Order: sequence, then C-alpha cells, then structure tokens
Amino acid sequence: MSFLKKSPWILHYAATSCNGCDIELLACLTPLYDVERFGIVNTGNPKQADIFLITGSVNEESRKVVENLYAQMPEPKAVVAIGACAMSGGIFRDAYNVYGGIDKVLPVDVYVPGCAARPESIIDGIMRACEILDERARSRRQQRRRVAA
Repeated sequence: MSFLKKSPWILHYAATSCNGCDIELLACLTPLYDVERFGIVNTGNPKQADIFLITGSVNEESRKVVENLYAQMPEPKAVVAIGACAMSGGIFRDAYNVYGGIDKVLPVDVYVPGCAARPESIIDGIMRACEILDERARSRRQQRRRVAA
C-alpha cells in the first residue's frame, strides 16, 4: 500500500441478497478481525471511498444505485464483489429480476468467493484491492511524468 498517503477508505453497498455476506463484512470491523489494523476506514460517502465493496446480486433497482455510487468515487478506485451472489447471482441467478453478478454492471477487480464469504477472505480481498490501487496510482504517476517530459 505504498501509494496511499492516507488510509484506504471502503464503501459498502448491500444489493439484493440474504445479507449473510453483509453480516460477515460487518464482522471484519469487530475487534476479532479488526480490518482497521491495516489502516482501512469504513465510510458512507462515495466521494471519499477508494474501494467499493458490493454484496448481493444485481437487479434493475440496485443497478441504478450501484452505478451512481461508482460514478461518484474518485480515481483510482477498485471494486470488490463479495460472495456468490455478487459473483454470479448466487441462488437468485434464475430469478426473473436478477441480472446476475456485479460484473454485469461494473468492472470488478477482486472476487471474494463464498456463501457467505468468510471475514478472512473479505479482508484478503480488500488487501488485494489495495494492491490494485497501488498499481493504478503508479501507472498514473508514470503517465504524468511522460506528459510533463
């Protein structure tokens, strides 16, 4: 996480699901798992978020919200799909109103498997997203240097 001058901030959105992954994600914030030990801060404001965590499958209503939140996030940003529903639609994939996984709507950088995904896996996914942000920030700096030269 060398590029981050500040702690990476995460934004969580619970799309249509059973909320099992949401409960496991909240467990990451408890003293038992303590994701904040890595400097990660949970926010409710997309304009301050670096990493977008999404649980659940996408339907028409949640698609609009997800796209809106993603558009408000500053660059560089990363998207983490948490759980089977976010990855593929999960048990809801055959429902008439479900598009499928988050990747039908947004570019997903990290997939965290599970039903429900374990807190350890979620934290690993967040750390992988931090690595992706680091790579993107480095490449942006290199592009700026080329333009300046």
